[in-house]
Amino acid sequence: MRVIRGLARILIACLFAGLSRECVAADGPQQRSVLVLEEADFRSPFYSEIFAGIRTAAKQNGKSNTVIYGESLDLARFPGPDYELSLVGHLKTKYAQRPIDVIVSIGVASAKFLQKRKQDIWPAAPVVYGFVPDLPETRALFLPDTTAVFARVRPTHLLTAARAIVPDLTRVVLVGEAWKNPLVYGHWKQDFAAAMPDLEVIDLSGAVLREVRSRVASLPDRSAILTSAMYSDGEGTYYAPASALARVAESANRPIIITSDTFLGRSGVGGFLLLPEIIGREAGEVAMRILDGEAPSSIAPFSGDNVRPIFDWRQLKRWNVDEANLPPGSEVRFRQPTFWEQYYWHSAIIAGVVLVQALMITILLRERRLRFMAEVEARQRMSELAHMNRRATAGEMSVSLAHELNQPLAAILINAETAQQILQSPAPDFGEIRDILNHIRRDDQRAAEVIGRLRSFLKRDPTERSELDLNATVGEVFRFLSVQALTHDVELVMQPSSADIRVKGDKIQLQQAILNLVVNGMEAVAHLPDERRRVVGRTSLTEGNLALVSIADKGDGILAEKVAEIFKPFFTTKAQGMGIGLSIAHTIVQAHGGRIWAENVPSGGVVFHVSLPLAAPR
Repeated sequence: MRVIRGLARILIACLFAGLSRECVAADGPQQRSVLVLEEADFRSPFYSEIFAGIRTAAKQNGKSNTVIYGESLDLARFPGPDYELSLVGHLKTKYAQRPIDVIVSIGVASAKFLQKRKQDIWPAAPVVYGFVPDLPETRALFLPDTTAVFARVRPTHLLTAARAIVPDLTRVVLVGEAWKNPLVYGHWKQDFAAAMPDLEVIDLSGAVLREVRSRVASLPDRSAILTSAMYSDGEGTYYAPASALARVAESANRPIIITSDTFLGRSGVGGFLLLPEIIGREAGEVAMRILDGEAPSSIAPFSGDNVRPIFDWRQLKRWNVDEANLPPGSEVRFRQPTFWEQYYWHSAIIAGVVLVQALMITILLRERRLRFMAEVEARQRMSELAHMNRRATAGEMSVSLAHELNQPLAAILINAETAQQILQSPAPDFGEIRDILNHIRRDDQRAAEVIGRLRSFLKRDPTERSELDLNATVGEVFRFLSVQALTHDVELVMQPSSADIRVKGDKIQLQQAILNLVVNGMEAVAHLPDERRRVVGRTSLTEGNLALVSIADKGDGILAEKVAEIFKPFFTTKAQGMGIGLSIAHTIVQAHGGRIWAENVPSGGVVFHVSLPLAAPR
């Protein structure tokens, strides 16, 4: 029975042991806690960024079971032992059931508080000191089982920044309460004397804000203002440090050297600035190492990378500061970007579009020039071709021309022989001789006109456009071709318009075009019966300020499918034709801004129309 009872007790013990292990597993890993004690108000930008840096370090640690508490001691605005005692009671009560694994102390005032009060509240918690200067007086505040990350703007840093802004610096003005605290700037008087023995120092750290504003409003040249945090105007009104400094800047007539990244862009020109977010992150990383098992005593206090030379570009321009004078590695913020920097992609795209457009314009201009040169060459070739066409036409008309010249020459010969016989008579009749000479002169002029028309037709003058009488221009063509028409027994009929029609163009070229149409009509009717051997030319005005020349014949017409092709080069329906007469006419008319077309007449034959723009009225 006793054995059974013993076994039952063993089973119950095992059962409870298993249940306890399951409960521990269900609870998960134990929660870790960090308490951040800040000497000032969490709501100020500087301390708010420090706290944010600590949270960033905790998040990067990768342990989600870390809780961070924060307390603002606010000792600068509420000094005195009574307030400290009330804080001790408050914190003991608040964290009685909240064990703290690591304390992160921010600021000298917080370190002093812990030195006196930590044993009463968190006796066993290790401490990481942050935002404290590396001074013997500060190290004396450190408790056992602690470490520190130092952050300090040295007095020589302030002088270096001031001399970069004011190269001929002879005077500095100290503003802010921290200058009175040896745990912040240490022995700044000795540091200044060692760096610049002849430097004049005006210490306004104990003056009220009203006096400070008055003094900094009328500082002489070669001066600079060195600032530290201000929490009060000295007359009962408390400020955030940035607000207090802004009030000083409103009156200052010389550049202000600042000490915090959170002041930049509000009042000061810059300097060696504390970076609160980095201060918090560095302290938070050390706290995470302690939570992960490292002993604080094994982590030697070190100076963090939390002070850097940073300046406001706008203030540099205001005080005409050469950036080459700034300390090496300086960062310049709020720089107004150049147009190219601000609109780099826009400018690049626009420049690309402009370049493409310029390239396209260049190509188009080149193509235009090539086209122009081709047109000039084409006109020259057309002129040469038209000239050859005229010579060929003149050759075809040689028989007719010889016949037309033979008549006046024969008459001249007969009249000359008659006059010679009269002169050989004993009593010559001089009146009759006078008549004979008049006849000889008339026949000579007639022959000269024939030769003149031929020379005018064959000459190859440069293109010259002028205002022309269209009726007279077409009439000359019909008169010139009259001999050839007689030879081929073709009747030429010219029906000029009763109105005065004036066009602008090259007379020789237009006559060439009309001549080709008339010759084409004569050839079309040369083989037909007498009643159809007729070519009629008409001039008229049409709507749209256009002149119209029509050349009609009674030939066989043009096949409907060939009407659109007859003006193409080398197209011909004649066995011996070259196919260039109508093409030359088409080119000449188009070059004069006109239009040429052909249409069959229902009663038989074809009519060619040439429309030309009228000359502008004078």
